[in-house]
Amino acid sequence: MRGSFFLGADHSPKFEVRDMEFAPLGEHDVLVRNKACGVCGTDVHIYHGEKGSAEVTPPVVLGHEFAGIVEKVGSKVTCVKAGDHVAMDPNMYCGKCRPCRMGKKQNCENLFALGVNVNGGFAEYSLCPDTQVYVMDKSLDFKVAAMAEPLACAIHGIDRADIKPGQIVLVIGGGTIGLLMVQLAKLKGASTVILSEPIEMRRKIGLEVGADAAIDPINSDLLAEIKQITGVDGADVVIECVGKPFAVEQAIKSAGACGNILLFSVPGVNDTVPLPLFDVYKKELTIAGSMINPDTHQRAVNLLNGKRLEIEKLITHTFDIDHLEDAIKTQMGSESIKVVVEA
Repeated sequence: MRGSFFLGADHSPKFEVRDMEFAPLGEHDVLVRNKACGVCGTDVHIYHGEKGSAEVTPPVVLGHEFAGIVEKVGSKVTCVKAGDHVAMDPNMYCGKCRPCRMGKKQNCENLFALGVNVNGGFAEYSLCPDTQVYVMDKSLDFKVAAMAEPLACAIHGIDRADIKPGQIVLVIGGGTIGLLMVQLAKLKGASTVILSEPIEMRRKIGLEVGADAAIDPINSDLLAEIKQITGVDGADVVIECVGKPFAVEQAIKSAGACGNILLFSVPGVNDTVPLPLFDVYKKELTIAGSMINPDTHQRAVNLLNGKRLEIEKLITHTFDIDHLEDAIKTQMGSESIKVVVEA
């Protein structure tokens, strides 16, 4: 049993493949033979020494978007059995702090996560609490099943965006999340979904998975293009999936009257933008953030099991655990959409 341990952002090398040993299973433990684990923007942040969703204390096996086969279960596990194909919800909550008791567990003061501050999916095996394990249809490719976690996060964002049937939706950024948002917006009944993305390959795939139009914001006037496509000034809902200040400014400018703006991506800790207060006032804008996946993981599993989304087109590169650093560097590049590590 091997795992790729993150040794720290200042360490050289940053990863080391080591043998892993697991204690005897507790009553509610599930031992999973990992098959696929996605590389997330959070992994990139951690790689650079920035904050993840929870505190990272090396050495630790990263990887929180993972799927595999149940190898063994503890004596009181009833939700899964050996041989089941499963995907994991990595996020766990204390249930005791004020946010948890107020029904806002995504803001849990003691949030901890598989693959962030305890060992996760960039390994041949993982030990998971039974509460975090969800059964996947055996017909699904494991790389697709591993997308349950990012999809669950996107679903929470879509809930926050509050799309109404017949609305015009602009998605800024055609990475993994942006292309999931395109598809979810269509499922919510958006009449027109426009993707803003400078990379041609991503625009092409955006159109293939459901975008009605794809705009290059570098070489086009985004607002003029929206007006030409829709006949109106600005979108009803704008979903920002880049995580950079310029994209946030673009989102605010692109929102139409009474528009909803969802800032989904994880920005730098100290990033700020100037807020055009008169625009917020006059257009009566609503600006929302989105944090992880509270109570949406089962919905993501249902969508994947029901084959309601195009996922395989988003997976552009695969690596093994011996080349995890290469996988993370590829995820940072413009030639990739989703990078997956196979155990």
